[in-house]
Amino acid sequence: MQTTHGTAIRRLALGIALASASAGTHASMGNIGTSYGIFPEDLATAQALSMFNSQVSANYYNPAALVKDERGELTQAIMHAEQELRAERPGIENDVLSDEPSQSVLVGMKTNIGSLLQSGHPIHLGFIAGVEEYGKEMLAFSSEASETGQFMRYGREPLFLSVGAGTRIWRGISIGGASRITLDSTAELNTTSNFAGETENTELKVGAEPAIRSILGLTLNWGDTFCPEGCFLSGLETGMTYRNSSASSTTVNSNVVVPGPFPPSDPLNLAVSTIDSYQPEIYAFGTQYAGDGWRFGFTVEQRKWSALEEELEKDTVKDQQDLSGNASTYAEFDDTVVPRIGGEVDLFGHFSVLFGAAYEESPLQSEQTPKLNYFDNDRIIGGLGLSATYERTRFFTYPIRFDIGYQYQQLQERDFTVQRAGNTETVTTDGDIHVVSGSITFKF
Repeated sequence: MQTTHGTAIRRLALGIALASASAGTHASMGNIGTSYGIFPEDLATAQALSMFNSQVSANYYNPAALVKDERGELTQAIMHAEQELRAERPGIENDVLSDEPSQSVLVGMKTNIGSLLQSGHPIHLGFIAGVEEYGKEMLAFSSEASETGQFMRYGREPLFLSVGAGTRIWRGISIGGASRITLDSTAELNTTSNFAGETENTELKVGAEPAIRSILGLTLNWGDTFCPEGCFLSGLETGMTYRNSSASSTTVNSNVVVPGPFPPSDPLNLAVSTIDSYQPEIYAFGTQYAGDGWRFGFTVEQRKWSALEEELEKDTVKDQQDLSGNASTYAEFDDTVVPRIGGEVDLFGHFSVLFGAAYEESPLQSEQTPKLNYFDNDRIIGGLGLSATYERTRFFTYPIRFDIGYQYQQLQERDFTVQRAGNTETVTTDGDIHVVSGSITFKF
């Protein structure tokens, strides 16, 4: 009886502590900035030109590009991602494993704070914030082992925060730095309980503190640097960025006293530590060439997914150990290279069409991850968008910009072995993701 009651108490304590730490909705081992794009322009070009965009989303992709437009900016956007992630398995007709949408509202602002300095040297400060469920969900978090299987990089990201600044250091050369901010949540539970789950003398503490990760960027405009009067290098830009790894985390500690089996001198202690919304360390290099009414470019990213293996070893939810503490078989990850290509062409003066494509190879090398049962697939990405400028404004100093972007991601078929109820079975996974985003931008 002690074992049965002990199990019930463990479940009670863990459930209370986790519920206190965060709401129970699905998140992802990724974020909107790397999975889709922040604003419509990023979605439409498959992030190929994001390092050179004049909008405030450059704060995340390349803060050095914040200097491209001297004016201040306020951008509001909404994003809706519709996903159908499938896992076909023997004897099951419905192969849809996940179709929960992601819905975000985002706001970005940048301004020149150079007037704070006596020198007046321009320094452009940028800020981006995003909240899930159109602003209703900020701290949701989910981490689990799964018998049916789970896709590694799709779901919700309740809170997206980035703050940065950029400035020119010489003609055509600008640098920038930013921070990607995530939350580390903690919960501590001390209580006395009986076998019926009734508690007394309960003390519950919940907290969260920011975890700050760096983003660095450099942009070189070859024409402005080497031939300000104009030459064949005019319109050619090169950018390099570094984004440090980041993750949201939750740590739960609980001490439960049960008169008899777990006295005050030896309470039942539960310690849980887990991560989600993981972004690997990313190095990116890109270039674009712009002419009169058009621009084309490409970007190459190296993503250091191999570091996730060490993070999962410290994760008490995803560590795949059995209760006896036997050695685990961890998921294996490889570093990946992501190529992106995109362009923008002006139409009729006030309109422009954006397009882009990318290919992302899956970093997950393991075809079997016992208990965790992770799925991840290679992705083909295509984007299309439209940007419009409305100049006949009566109350605003500068024209208003409207953007709409669409992105489609196709997950390539891949087989995995799933461990379920002590047996193994082979499942074939694939999926389709449709993302739509719209924004309005005011200049000041």
